[in-house]
Amino acid sequence: MPVGVAFKALAIWLVILVLAMINGVLREAVLIPEFGTAVGLLLSGILLSALIFLVTHLSLPWLDVRRPGVFVGIGLGWVALTVLFEFSFGLLQGKSWQVMLEAYTFHGGNIWPIILVVTALAPYLDAKFRGWA
Repeated sequence: MPVGVAFKALAIWLVILVLAMINGVLREAVLIPEFGTAVGLLLSGILLSALIFLVTHLSLPWLDVRRPGVFVGIGLGWVALTVLFEFSFGLLQGKSWQVMLEAYTFHGGNIWPIILVVTALAPYLDAKFRGWA
């Protein structure tokens, strides 16, 4: 993957990260208090997945790439950055590994593993939608 494309992909991921943080605030402040934990987590996950697809769709032309392998690499890179961020941030907060790993289960309405799959597939699926892959 060309360096310029990698930096652009990183910038897009940073936008997704900011939206994910805003989504987390919305989840904790509004969705969970209003709908309960299970439904709040589910709605938050669906919203974040939609945001990831939206950001991907809006930003993919900026990357100026047309190779399927690059889109797969970008998606996998976004997942790697996300997991690295999640565990680093969790450790800084003093969370245990057990607590952090629980986010990777479907317990109590959590769909985080699906969001990671969405993150991995979004660039390739959008490229496919556009006829680029």
